[in-house]
Amino acid sequence: MGKIELFENKLIFERRDELTVIEGYGENCLRCRSTKNGRISDEAWTLMSPKIQAKCVVSGDEKVATISNGLVSAKIEAGNIWHGGVITYYRDGKQILKTKFEGDYTTRNMHVEGDHYQVKVIFYANEGEHFYGLGQEQEDQFDRKGSTCNLLHYNTKSALPVVYSSLGYGFFWNNPAPGRCELTNNHTMWVADSTYQADYLIYAGETPADTMKIYCDLTGYAPEFPDWAGGFWQSKLRYESQDELLEVAREYKKRGIPIDAIIIDYFHWTEQGEWKFDPKYWPDPKAMCDELKEMNIQPIVSIWPTINPKSENFMEMNEGNMLIRTENGQYGTFDFYGQQTFIDPMNPKTAKFVWDKVKGNYYNNGIKNFWLDEAEPEVHPQQFGHLKFYLGNGAQTAMLYPYYYAKMFYDGLKEAGEDKIILLTRAAYPGSQKYGAAVWNGDIMSTFEALRMSVKSGLSMAMSGIPWWNSDIGGFHAGDIESEYFRELIVRWFQFGLFSPIMRLHGARTRSKNHKPRNPAIIEPSGGDNEIWCFGEENYPVLKKLIELRERMKPYTKKYMDIASKTGKPIMRPMFFDYYQDEISYTLEEQYMYGEEILFAPIVDQGQVEREVYLPEGNWVNVFDKKLYQGKQFINCHAELHEFIAFVKEGSSALSIFDIL
Repeated sequence: MGKIELFENKLIFERRDELTVIEGYGENCLRCRSTKNGRISDEAWTLMSPKIQAKCVVSGDEKVATISNGLVSAKIEAGNIWHGGVITYYRDGKQILKTKFEGDYTTRNMHVEGDHYQVKVIFYANEGEHFYGLGQEQEDQFDRKGSTCNLLHYNTKSALPVVYSSLGYGFFWNNPAPGRCELTNNHTMWVADSTYQADYLIYAGETPADTMKIYCDLTGYAPEFPDWAGGFWQSKLRYESQDELLEVAREYKKRGIPIDAIIIDYFHWTEQGEWKFDPKYWPDPKAMCDELKEMNIQPIVSIWPTINPKSENFMEMNEGNMLIRTENGQYGTFDFYGQQTFIDPMNPKTAKFVWDKVKGNYYNNGIKNFWLDEAEPEVHPQQFGHLKFYLGNGAQTAMLYPYYYAKMFYDGLKEAGEDKIILLTRAAYPGSQKYGAAVWNGDIMSTFEALRMSVKSGLSMAMSGIPWWNSDIGGFHAGDIESEYFRELIVRWFQFGLFSPIMRLHGARTRSKNHKPRNPAIIEPSGGDNEIWCFGEENYPVLKKLIELRERMKPYTKKYMDIASKTGKPIMRPMFFDYYQDEISYTLEEQYMYGEEILFAPIVDQGQVEREVYLPEGNWVNVFDKKLYQGKQFINCHAELHEFIAFVKEGSSALSIFDIL
């Protein structure tokens, strides 16, 4: 039957094959850990220590006991041998979760090897409940209810095992093992494929914003957003040389187009795993950076964590166990211009070694902002139990990679004296936000479908605690800049970029028939042109105006980024975040708030010029015609290609941003 023990701030339940601890963790939060092993592990992974000691109320006896911590409480029932150990969670006295057995309770811990198990935690489903979060992937769904999600990273997918429920609580699965989450109509289930114990936290605030703040107390807040980063970022696949990059930067300035950053993409290096410019094409990086900074343009350089035996650093890193290894000793985890493996940033020795190379070859030449590509990392085959990291086998730790990858650069930049750090990265894990991770959704297609999914990706990441987010404007793959389809797409995507936390143009554009390579012998040559004057004469003034609007919007963006750094409130936020008492707001997946004052409704379908928009309570001003509309209603809106659909709260000074329309 098992037995419950009561302590000041926790409950312990033990029976054959199960040991469970439920304890207060900070304010309005409970942490539950459960294992088949003989003791509970104190491993916290990326979970931070609570800032405030929990003050719980514990009551009951060895058969039924309750623990309450502010708004959240849990009741555990010892029960009998068949149905014992049931845990019911409550928010403000109302049931939100109740554990569910599927057969014998011992099947929740299926042995894998050693002290590791496939662990399942299953709850009954709640009718009418909505879920938001779980990171990002290419799917046309913001409300995760009715779906399943594999908890692993790959290019275009960044899995953050955290959700917000429309019932007013958050759930954080504190386990970096690959697994899955099922938010289906018959149950809610969290699975870790190989782990020592189940570990999850349930927390609640009075509002979605209060709940997000608790999550950020648990995992960290984004640092202060750099002033320049709220402007326009120029990028392409790829600028092949110092001369080409400077030509583009000068042309932007010559045309009077505001530009705050330009990116030097991959294969500017001598070899994968050497982290330095190829002097043949980049002869004087310091002079290049000096000229860019005279133009008030921040240089950003791409870093890959790949390395191979041709690298001058390989032998030292390999023999020093600074690389990801394989359990059976085989070399190579990624075939890209030869077999590559990846550095292991979980190892402090690796972090110091790589940062020293980066500091000497980039930072000391004036580059202080980095693009951390391949952050998942992109291993093939994606069988993580085959990998050996500093912190353990990949089957138990693989999800941590992007967290430590960002940490490596953040710590290095901090030590070098930088205080406003931003790192463009292709994957994240809970806590990545505190290291300045500005996540993008990977190498997506140049299609309207991908644009529509990107809107939902950005909102999902916002509800996963990642306030700094962006997508490749125009998509990454297969954009034909001479086609009418793409020329329409790029305008609609630029409009979305205007109301994204970061506005960044990027992509591997299709080369024109008349394309002549600049450097025929270069490894990984550039794609087609990707500057705003390359997308047609009619589009050019439209895109220039959008960039000018972004420049005018910088103080507004910075204001809400500062709010995010202090409270966790994302600037790109779903409608229910502020209008949580309006049931309609939980169903709106293709419109959102940009801060508290601007409502944006993107057009995401080819040929579309009209769409329905829901205005919440209050009065709203259309930014184009300046007409006033009353809230709590759906309205039909029209926007030709050169127009977009946005509203500002009546009385907000943000309306003046759009005076140039």
